[in-house]
Amino acid sequence: MRSLETMDAVWAFVFAASVAWMLVPAAEAIAHRIGAIDLPKERGLHDVPTPKLGGLAILVAVLGAGAIWLPWDSETRSILGGAAAITLLGVLDDVWELGALPKLAGQIAAALIPVVLGDVRVDATTLPFVGGYEFGWVSYPLTVFGIVAAINIINFIDGVDGLASGVCAISAGALAVIAISLDRFEAGVLAAIVAGGSLGFLRHGFPPASSFMGDTGSNLLGYLLAVVAVQGSLKTNAALALALPLLVLAVPILDTSFVVAKRLKYRQPIYQADRWHFHHRMANIGFEPRRTLAYLYGWTLVLAGLALALRFIPYSDDRGNFDPVWTALMAALLTFALVASVYVVYVLEIFKLRRLRLRQRMGLGGAVPPPVGDLEAEVDAGVRRELDTGDYATVDPASGSMEPPEE
Repeated sequence: MRSLETMDAVWAFVFAASVAWMLVPAAEAIAHRIGAIDLPKERGLHDVPTPKLGGLAILVAVLGAGAIWLPWDSETRSILGGAAAITLLGVLDDVWELGALPKLAGQIAAALIPVVLGDVRVDATTLPFVGGYEFGWVSYPLTVFGIVAAINIINFIDGVDGLASGVCAISAGALAVIAISLDRFEAGVLAAIVAGGSLGFLRHGFPPASSFMGDTGSNLLGYLLAVVAVQGSLKTNAALALALPLLVLAVPILDTSFVVAKRLKYRQPIYQADRWHFHHRMANIGFEPRRTLAYLYGWTLVLAGLALALRFIPYSDDRGNFDPVWTALMAALLTFALVASVYVVYVLEIFKLRRLRLRQRMGLGGAVPPPVGDLEAEVDAGVRRELDTGDYATVDPASGSMEPPEE
């Protein structure tokens, strides 16, 4: 890792953060002028009209920093061209709310730009117990699919002030360190730019937010993170490199996988909005937005830290020989990450929702005494139904009876 390249990444990060921070108010003015305003709605977690073109500030920061610190070759031009295209699609969606098929077609078109024109693709890899494998022509649709998937994964988690931009800042920062350590200089600088742009926007997007980045920003960040993953680790032909981006982006990937599985289970379109996302479910158990961010940022940091540990802790010599001390440390870190994940996804939600429902049923604001009769079993059954279906009950404050939500 040459110091000059590392400092280039640092300066690119600072530049992108500063530009995005300064330009968000201008993006807000444009949003007000053209009517790109996110109005409060039932499944939303904000209660005031908010401009939603903050992603334009991130785009300008990315283009400016990229033009200065990235080599001006066909690969860089295609990546930045794709970034502009996916941002334009986001602007159109933020203003006119495009349908699912036009959005998907636009995402595919934007993803094709770096893949076809810049040869940004995963053409070969190394698989455990299999060895090297070349994808051939399949690398083109495979990479496009991965980029489009990442775009939608980040878009799906953009449902509470500051969540997507904060998660992307953490993820891009970790990917920058990993890419530079693998001598993927361009990918490391691009990741640093993405981290800076995300952080600069977060100054305005943290709750209570004055601006949303909208699909304009979430599409852009998802696209850029996917490109960074392809450039920075997936093209190294190292088996471990396959796992690192998945770990860094595990929180949005798990959120999206959970929601899509639920929609398929209940035969709903996968693009249909609902309240099954992690941030919605935390709101349902009484978390304020900042507390939701604290848990999800913390979870992202734990998994990003695990990815960095896998990259830098010398637990193996890559020839099947393991150092007992370093291996024990890695096992402890893996165990901690697993426990933290189970706590956030399962224990926290069930225990908190159960406690909340008991309080509501018994009309209490303080500690919950031991439930009487069949109340505990009834509440447990109701909690299971709510978590499974995503339909959260309302409580009549006069009678304490719980009714399903109105259709």
